[in-house]
Amino acid sequence: MTPPLSTCLKQGLIRHIPAALLGVVLLGRIASGASAWAAEPAHPVPPPALDEPAGPATSEVAVLAGGCFWGVQGVFQHVNGVTKAVSGYAGGDKATAQYDRVSSGTTGQAESVQITFDPRQITYGQVLQIYFSVAHDPTELDRQGPDTGSQYRSAIFPQDEQQARVAKAYIAQLDQAHAFDAAIVTTIEPGRTFYPAEAYHQDYLARHPTNPYIAYNDLPKIDNLKRLFAPLYRTDPVLVMAGGS
Repeated sequence: MTPPLSTCLKQGLIRHIPAALLGVVLLGRIASGASAWAAEPAHPVPPPALDEPAGPATSEVAVLAGGCFWGVQGVFQHVNGVTKAVSGYAGGDKATAQYDRVSSGTTGQAESVQITFDPRQITYGQVLQIYFSVAHDPTELDRQGPDTGSQYRSAIFPQDEQQARVAKAYIAQLDQAHAFDAAIVTTIEPGRTFYPAEAYHQDYLARHPTNPYIAYNDLPKIDNLKRLFAPLYRTDPVLVMAGGS
């Protein structure tokens, strides 16, 4: 029995399959009506009723998990006010913060993105609004699109009590308003350390825009960001690696 295509994709085999061949496979799945691999549509949600108050800080950090970190990083690299977005792991121990081990789904780690932003330009609440609207689907449990396993869970790793309060209140607000067709399964996991991922994962969307996985699953998220959050959209991404290489 042929394993699900998603398993091959997220084990890194995609880097060794010619793009044209994988594109043919993708088109075949679409033509056959396969539902296991479909780009997530945008889901506009209202802004949070509770947000962090304005203060003197010029820099703040948010850590979010929402499926494959390639797409989540790519979204926030195109957001005004974000000064850095780093792909990595959170939820587990330092010893297991390695892609091959995290991919087993047994480490407690989640593929995550550490977002550094200027709260004078974008609030933590606005970061969460983008996260819930275009970066991922918060109703999918231990999966996201074609990728399955607890390492692809929807999770917020608050950096302090105030962030935890805002995140908890926002999830309750969206659930109460029935903003989604199903309940939000996003977990709030305080006190977890973020570990940067390997260099080859950084800026992956920006460096591989023609990769079929990126083109089908993640580039639509950038288009949705531009459409739904035009004032916060930036054309040129803020990259981790110098020169984007």
